[in-house]
Amino acid sequence: MLSVLKKLFFWNYERNTWQWDMLCVAILIFIFLTPQKWFENGERKGYIGHQSQAVSVLLIGPQLVENEQDKTRIEQVVRDFTGRKDAQVLNVRKVVGADGRIKGYEVDIR
Repeated sequence: MLSVLKKLFFWNYERNTWQWDMLCVAILIFIFLTPQKWFENGERKGYIGHQSQAVSVLLIGPQLVENEQDKTRIEQVVRDFTGRKDAQVLNVRKVVGADGRIKGYEVDIR
């Protein structure tokens, strides 16, 4: 009896034996006939997404912005450029080249 339990526990059977075939059948029965309820966990069902909306960075040329403090004008430029009427400007940063001239503006939008 101990040798049978030892063989079952350590599974010393060859692949082409009837014991191996019975194990494969038992696994298939378990996979296809197990109720889905057994695998449910205690978490709430529903949409779990990111709590804040994604922020994108847009690069705008300096010719489109007269005043970097005027967020309403920059917001209008972003809305025209992206085609999104609900775009909001969160932050505006200057992009300065090696020669000290303004290359453009990085605009964080949501």
